[in-house]
Amino acid sequence: MEGTEMWYAVQVQSGREERIRELCQKLISPAVLLECFIPHYQRKRKYRGEWHTEERPLFPGYIFIVSDNADELFFSLKKIPYLTKLLGDKEHAIALYEEEVAFLTSMAGKERCIHMSYGYIVGDQVIITEGAMMNFHGKIKHINRHKREAVIEAEFFGGQLTEIKVGLEIVRKYDKDEDVQL
Repeated sequence: MEGTEMWYAVQVQSGREERIRELCQKLISPAVLLECFIPHYQRKRKYRGEWHTEERPLFPGYIFIVSDNADELFFSLKKIPYLTKLLGDKEHAIALYEEEVAFLTSMAGKERCIHMSYGYIVGDQVIITEGAMMNFHGKIKHINRHKREAVIEAEFFGGQLTEIKVGLEIVRKYDKDEDVQL
């Protein structure tokens, strides 16, 4: 749909996301390419005896493009080396669904980075007290307390259930019979 700002996911060679993002910004006209970004998430990692905050790609092997001219974008992307494919069919790009854009916008903000979240567990319930996941209403599939990461489920790339890693530090775990102020 020309004239309407749409978001597109582009599959690229994993590990070359940043280089391809730079090539897109260099080789595609600003009239076609409104924004090109790689969403990230923060996680904590301990090395040399200290905790450090790192950023990792949210969707390894993908870059995201915002454009209001899908046909010209599709044509322009053919000039970019190492591009695997634009999600869609052979002749048309398929834009992300509104729900997918809303998820990225609410969780990652303008910085396009899902910052660390913090919370605690009471019995089987996870209570998020701070961070990007405070507004998350989906399913948390797994929490790795040692790595300070969680795997959440969200519909992405055409409605497919996709597992996404995010940074989550559980500061305390309570038994369900402990007296906790929620």
